[in-house]
Order: sequence, then C-alpha cells, then structure tokens
Amino acid sequence: MSNRPEYGRVGAPAYDAPGSYDHDVAPPRRRPRWGRRLLIAFLVLLLLLVGVYFYLDSRLHRIDVFEDYAGRPGDTPGTNWLIVGSDSREGLSASQRSEFATGKAAGRRTDTMMLLHIGDHGPTLVSLPRDSYLPIPGHGSNKLNAAFAFGGPKLLVRTVEQATKIHIDHYAEIGFAGFVGMTDAVGGVKMCIPEEMKDHKAGIDLKPGCQTLKGGQALGFVRSRAFARADLQRVENQRKFLSALVHKSTSPGVLLNPFRIIPFALRSTDNFAVDQDDHLYNLVGFAWAMRGITGGDGLTTTVPVGGTGSSPSAGEYITWDTQRAGTLFRDLREDQPVPRSFGTR
Repeated sequence: MSNRPEYGRVGAPAYDAPGSYDHDVAPPRRRPRWGRRLLIAFLVLLLLLVGVYFYLDSRLHRIDVFEDYAGRPGDTPGTNWLIVGSDSREGLSASQRSEFATGKAAGRRTDTMMLLHIGDHGPTLVSLPRDSYLPIPGHGSNKLNAAFAFGGPKLLVRTVEQATKIHIDHYAEIGFAGFVGMTDAVGGVKMCIPEEMKDHKAGIDLKPGCQTLKGGQALGFVRSRAFARADLQRVENQRKFLSALVHKSTSPGVLLNPFRIIPFALRSTDNFAVDQDDHLYNLVGFAWAMRGITGGDGLTTTVPVGGTGSSPSAGEYITWDTQRAGTLFRDLREDQPVPRSFGTR
C-alpha cells in the first residue's frame, strides 16, 4: 500500500494548483513613489515662490516718473537707473526723528542722487551732487535738488537727461525710514571710518576704525556734510555705504537666513518708490549690478567738478567740468569703458 497522500479524498491535503497561493500570506507591498512625492513638493514650493514674488511686487510704491518731451534723448545702449534718496520723514516716529536728528520737515526733498549705468563693460555708479548748478526746464538755472522741489521726480529725471544726454530707463527712490529699516534688517553694515565723525546735525559720533553701523548711525553717516570737502565727501560716503548695503543684503548670510531676508524684503519693497512700469525683477537686476561694483567689476565716481559759485536764488553751488563731464557721459551713452582716471574700481 502506497504512503503517498491521495488528493481529492476527504481529509487529504489540498492540492496547490498552479497560480494558487496561501490566503494567509499578505500580498506584496507597493514601493513608495518617491519621484511622485518629490515632484509634488517641487510644485508646491514653486507655487509658494511665485506667490511670494507677486506679493512683494505688489508692495512696491509706483509713481508716474517718465514722460516724453521735445528733445528727450533716445534710448541708449545699456540700462540706466536714477537712484534718489529723499529726506522724507514718513515712517519715522517722533522719538526716531529726535534720535536721528532728522528734524520735522514735511514733504520730501532729494538728499542723494546717483546715476547707475549697467552695460557690457560692467556697472558704473556716478554721484550727482545736489548742489550742481544746472539748467532746470522752466525754472532757469539752479541747484540740481531744486528740480525735485519744483516738479518732483518727472522734472528731476528731465533735468538729468538734458544735462547728461543719457536716456533714463528706471527710477528708484527711498526715504529715511526705509534706509534705516533696510540697514537694521540685515543686522547693520560694516564700514571703515578713517577719522572721527562727530556731527550733531546728522546725529552721529563715530570713532575711527572698522565698525558695524546700525540704521540710525548709517543714516547719519550718509547725511553728514561735516567735512572739508562738504557735499563731495558726503556723496562718496553715500556710494560706499549703498554698495556695502547691497553687497551684504545679497550675501548667503542674508539670503539663506529667513530671519534676515524676510524682514529685508518686506522693508525694502514697502519703502521703495519706482516707476509705474518697474517690477521686482528690475530691482533684482539693480542689486546684482551693485554687487558687481563691490566685487570689483565696476567703477564708482562723482561728476567731475569744475568750480564753485553763488547766486541770490541758489546760494552757493558747484559747477561741472564741462570737458571731463562730457567725456564721462559720452562713454556712458555709447556704453564704452570709462577710463580709470574717473574713479575707483
């Protein structure tokens, strides 16, 4: 008698037919679809970044700056910015106005004016001293900052364009409060002070040496005229500080630090005034060009000064060196390299 089990009989073991399986064994688990999850996470992050971009772009203050007029310079090679620092006290508390020695004047006037040219040979930043004596359309000749007082940004842009024969493409303006807020948002800016700076009108008392300037100190540093060269030294300090501020704000230590970049982005977009056609990406291009200057790829200078003078309507003023200023602006108009003799790289 065979000991082989007889399948099919009662009590006999079940026959494992081909393709059958034990119902007690769990089916194989599907592998996690990591590629799909990463794609979803990427899309969510992309949508978040797009939303943040449009939110920050919406916070920019847009004003009507540019207008066509008879004799306006045609479009020139490269990109040209007119950068204006106004003395608007809007946004400063009473205690801040007292601490920073800004006074209580209403409205806004131009305290800083710079022309930034971005071209094929690197960026060039040119200070336009506010005491420059120039023809102001419809108002005779006066100091450059009077153009802003007479007709706001439109007249200032027109005055600069006619004096330089350079077509201005973009405009950026920031007041005292925005300047202080942006400086504090990045944790202050390091500056090397060659000699003691004590100016009660600007509210500063700085010792010589390299040090980190907070918002109020930085504001006093760029406002002070307590120098033998007065406004000419001040515009040099303004260029140095603006370059250092932009360089730090675009550094990894700020860009990768949410506690730095978020307050900086909010304060800068809330306090910048730009032309109606300008957007956040235009300011990013501006910042990148300024970073190039601090990296040694550009040049900074002041319009060559020819002399001084005075008049009953304008008071004491400075004049431009017609020949050298003409050469500087011609090179910028034609997007040619500016000679090193005009400034420092």
